[in-house]
Amino acid sequence: MNAYEYGLHLKRKLGELRLEEVGRNLHSNAIHLLRDVRIEDSAMGIGPAQASALSVIVFGGPHSLNELAEAEQVRPPTMSRVVEALVGEGLARREANSNDRRSVIISSTEKGTKIIHKGRSRREKRLIKLLSQLDADEIRCLGKASRILSKVLVAEHS
Repeated sequence: MNAYEYGLHLKRKLGELRLEEVGRNLHSNAIHLLRDVRIEDSAMGIGPAQASALSVIVFGGPHSLNELAEAEQVRPPTMSRVVEALVGEGLARREANSNDRRSVIISSTEKGTKIIHKGRSRREKRLIKLLSQLDADEIRCLGKASRILSKVLVAEHS
């Protein structure tokens, strides 16, 4: 390996280490940030699994039980219990699937939609309070990072 190739090798290695470090820090900070804003969820009066599933149908529209289980990365029997609790609280409803009578479609009720929107608003206010401690350049930098992450996530899920 000549000096030029060795230089490229070192540069690539340093780039990989930096990428690993950024990934590690981003992962850690994302977890801590979600834990911090999740504090606001207790005001909704439902558990985290119910809030998450309800959020999927409020923001993503009605889903079959299997679609909802897949979106939440749980098995259908687990999702069935979550949906049962949501229906029992009047936050969601089950309706026959017009395309397949053997399955049901789960959708949000008006009450469920209101709870999720209020919960989201509380989370956003808590996040804004955290961000208000930053200066304008830091906020611009986070805004740019957020757009970049959105681009990557959209490409990954397309």
